[in-house]
Amino acid sequence: MKLYEFGPSRAIRVRWTLQELGVDFDTTIVNLMAGEHRSPEFLKINPAGKLPAFIDGDLVLTESVAIVLYLAEKYSERGLIPEDLGERAEFFRWLLFTTTELEQPLWRISRHMSIYPADMRLPADIALARGDFAAMGRVLEEHMSGRQFLAGNSVTVADFVLAYTLDWAMMLNLLDGLPHLDQYLQRMYARPRAPPRIKDIVAKIRGGRDIARMAEIP
Repeated sequence: MKLYEFGPSRAIRVRWTLQELGVDFDTTIVNLMAGEHRSPEFLKINPAGKLPAFIDGDLVLTESVAIVLYLAEKYSERGLIPEDLGERAEFFRWLLFTTTELEQPLWRISRHMSIYPADMRLPADIALARGDFAAMGRVLEEHMSGRQFLAGNSVTVADFVLAYTLDWAMMLNLLDGLPHLDQYLQRMYARPRAPPRIKDIVAKIRGGRDIARMAEIP
């Protein structure tokens, strides 16, 4: 198995899953800052030019959630996806909530803060997106009251997706007043096989350290 990744990208979700599973995999750094995701070689792997990308034998997968679901199913005996139909329904419910109601506002904020060219950025959309996240964050805050994990009584790949998403939100100062989510985030990243926090990875990039070292398995 091979993972194509870079620093703070959503490839972290896949790396987290692989590390929790404890399986062997190779990694290739695709330097987004150097534009390597737009190279002809990488576009043959993912025509969208985005990370992560994942290869397992003849299977080539993109989209971080699709990859972690594949891994959860491949190693279903590890319990990272529920077997019970009702529990699986709740698992999918909150996984999709994370990627639609929480991640999309974060993308809007990030794009208008730094990704789009300066003349295309809309400060008003940042405020709207922050409001959208805050409203859905309160929904999740209530759901997580008294809970250790997002769905069910044990960790699943939905937790790895959510924890990364909340870490992204923390980078944008969006978790104030959401103590259950903050506590959950700290618990998840305290797991022995958790990846580094986004802020730590970004600090390495800004410090000019060797990019390849960012992908080291703890």
